[in-house]
Amino acid sequence: MPDYSFSPQFDPVSKTFQHDKGHRHDKGFFDVLALAGRFMTREADPAETEGFPVMSAADNAAPGKADDAVTWIGHATLLFEHAGKTVLTDPMFSKRASPVSFSGPKRVVPPARQLDELPDIDLVVISHAHYDHLDMPTLRQLAALQPDITVIAPLGVGRYVREAGFTDVRELDWWQAAELPGMTVTATPSRHWSSRLFFDRNKTLWAGFMIRFADDFQFYFAGDTGYSTDFEETRNRLGEADLAAIPIGAYAPRDFMVESHCTPEEAVQIFRDLGARRAVAIHWGTFKLTLEPLAEPPVRLDQAMRDAGLDTADFRALTHGERWVF
Repeated sequence: MPDYSFSPQFDPVSKTFQHDKGHRHDKGFFDVLALAGRFMTREADPAETEGFPVMSAADNAAPGKADDAVTWIGHATLLFEHAGKTVLTDPMFSKRASPVSFSGPKRVVPPARQLDELPDIDLVVISHAHYDHLDMPTLRQLAALQPDITVIAPLGVGRYVREAGFTDVRELDWWQAAELPGMTVTATPSRHWSSRLFFDRNKTLWAGFMIRFADDFQFYFAGDTGYSTDFEETRNRLGEADLAAIPIGAYAPRDFMVESHCTPEEAVQIFRDLGARRAVAIHWGTFKLTLEPLAEPPVRLDQAMRDAGLDTADFRALTHGERWVF
C-alpha cells in the first residue's frame, strides 16, 4: 500500500482513512449479515420488477446547444454540460453493482444512455471505490472509446482507473485542487467510507468534488454521503454552488445507514448548507440497495422542500434519461 501519511485523513496506525470529525462507519460482519437477513425478508417493492420510465435522447430534443444542462443516466451517473465542457460523474453502466456478474444488486432501470452514445467527455470524477460508483467494466469500455479523458479520484482510487486503461489520472486529498483547461476541480470532505472487499475497508479515500469553470460557475458533486457540517465548510471555503448533485436514497434502516447515507430531508439541508441555486437528486431509483421503497425518496424530497419553504423546482428528482436545461 502506498504511503499516505502526508494526508490529514490517514491514520498511520490502522493505515486507513478516517473522517477528521470522527464520523465512522464501523459496522462489522455480523451487522452486515443481520441487515442482509432483513433485506431478504423485506416486503415486495413493485418498482423492483416494474422499474421507472426512461427518457431517450430524442425525448429531450431541444433547439440549439444548451450552455447549461444535466442528464441523469442513473444512480450517481450524470452528464453535465457547461461552457463547452462535459463532465461525467461516477460512471456506472453495468447490470450489477457487484464484484461478480451473477449476484449482487441488479439494476431495475437500464442506463438511460449507452457509452458509445456519449459526447466527447472532458472530465470524469469518481467519488469512491464502492461498486455502485466505481465500476471497472464501465471504465474499461469508456477508456477504449475515449482514452484521453482526464479522470479525477480520491487518494488510492487512481490505481483502479489506471488499470482500466486511462492515463491522465489525478488523485486528490480533501481540499486539494487540480487545474484543467477551463476547470478547477477541488476534492471536498464527505461522510462516508470505502471498500471493495472484506479486508480493505477505508484503504482508499472518498470525496465530493467542487468544479469551478472559467466563468466562475460551480458544479458540486456530493457522490455518496451522510449528513455532516462538511457542506457548510465547503461553502465557506469554496463559495456557493450553482448546481449541486445530492444523494437522496439508500437511507433505511436508519440505524445502519445514518453514518453513510442521507435522507431526503437531510439532502435538503445539504442543499441549503451549500447555498446552491439548483440541485439534482442522485443515488435513488436505479439499484435496490436498502429497505426504503424505491419510489419513496422523490416524494419525501418534494415534501421536505415544501416544509422548508423552498421552490420544489430548484431541487429536482429527474426521470431516468431526462436532460434538465437551465
